[in-house]
Amino acid sequence: MLKQRNICTNQAIVQEMATYLQAYLETGYFMGTVLVACAGEVLLSQGYGMANLEHSVPNIPQTKFRLGSITKQFTATAILQLQEQGLLNVHDSISTYLPDYPNGNKITIHHLLNHTGGIPSYTSFPDFIENKRIKKSLDELIAWFSHRPLEFTPGDRFEYSNSGYVVLTKIIETTSGKSYADYLQHHLFEPVGMTDSGYDLHEQVLSDRASGYIYSGEEYQNAEFIDMSLPSGAGALYSTVEDLYKWDSALYTNAVLSESSKKLMFAPTVLVDPPTDTADPPTQTTHYGYGWLLDTHYERDRLFHGGGIDGFTTSISRYLDEQITIIVLSNILPAPSDHIASDLAAILFGKPYEMPKKRQAIELDPAVYEAYVGKYQLSPEVMMTVTTENQRIFTQITGQEPVEIFPESSTEFFLKVVDAQIKFVVNETGRVSHLILYQNGREILATRVG
Repeated sequence: MLKQRNICTNQAIVQEMATYLQAYLETGYFMGTVLVACAGEVLLSQGYGMANLEHSVPNIPQTKFRLGSITKQFTATAILQLQEQGLLNVHDSISTYLPDYPNGNKITIHHLLNHTGGIPSYTSFPDFIENKRIKKSLDELIAWFSHRPLEFTPGDRFEYSNSGYVVLTKIIETTSGKSYADYLQHHLFEPVGMTDSGYDLHEQVLSDRASGYIYSGEEYQNAEFIDMSLPSGAGALYSTVEDLYKWDSALYTNAVLSESSKKLMFAPTVLVDPPTDTADPPTQTTHYGYGWLLDTHYERDRLFHGGGIDGFTTSISRYLDEQITIIVLSNILPAPSDHIASDLAAILFGKPYEMPKKRQAIELDPAVYEAYVGKYQLSPEVMMTVTTENQRIFTQITGQEPVEIFPESSTEFFLKVVDAQIKFVVNETGRVSHLILYQNGREILATRVG
């Protein structure tokens, strides 16, 4: 307990977090609002950058952000509440409530909650971009994906599916007799006192609403429009850091869920990244519960989830033993909200982290680039290809467009479209043997294969 008291009362730690966040703001890759709390005390609650660049409106703790997939924990909570009311059972097939859903007799509510239902995620469809501006009813949204073949037998494995949470939204409406938005308003937000949260609609006038932006590494642009009927119960809510802290606090009580329901929500029901070689299991594992991810982070059990939707990235992390909560809401892509939350945890727990810095390209003889041209294996399915053109150097990851990289030294480069760096490693023969990709606090080694 002494360690917890030191964390919760150490003003040097608070100042270190504030310095870190200001440094990230100055890189250009972050704007938003951050709240850090410990044992019932708010250590930091602060806005950074602008909620609206065109009108110079600053981010403040009361700024409303689109949450993206943090929405899923609220959808899961609604389902568990309805189970407590005797209106459904998570082990029932979805055909019990949606009799016309194809293969509904094979898929349970449990499968939808932990992404093991096999329903293909509509946000990955090739026509998603051209459809995301078009308003759809919930039934129209479900019809978009319901007749497509299942990707695997329900229950066989984890595969993240926004479609599954849209089906859960329909089940909430069918069993409760209320719209999804109304159910959450009356049964989740009002009991907790979340007065600045709700289902986001483009038509609605909201005070203190953040605008979403895209950062190219050189300039900001307004994010593309998405009609908020599309994310539905998979990602359509908005909130503030202060409201999400009320939510976090309520989850330590029985205000919205009983202890037995919370145990179901936070149970590690499925492994997110199962090992490919069972003889050599990974040292770090992540599981999915109902609307939450679970892992061990800095030797502590952590509940967390991130979100991303046009112009917004979000993250909430909960370390239950010490009642530490870290909430990062950003109105810019590609702000690494999960990475920022992880670094703030590192500061709290006295772990190493890297201070953000704005990177500057140097003049380098383009002839140097030719030694790096080739193919590098990031994973069994993902290749990074390095090419040159017109005395510039580019990388291209499998399935993505080429991206220019810029030299910081003769072997170290950085990207502008995302906050990431690449280091080329030369072996004893003088040939580049591999590269290291640094992104979101991770180091990924990619061996040269061509």
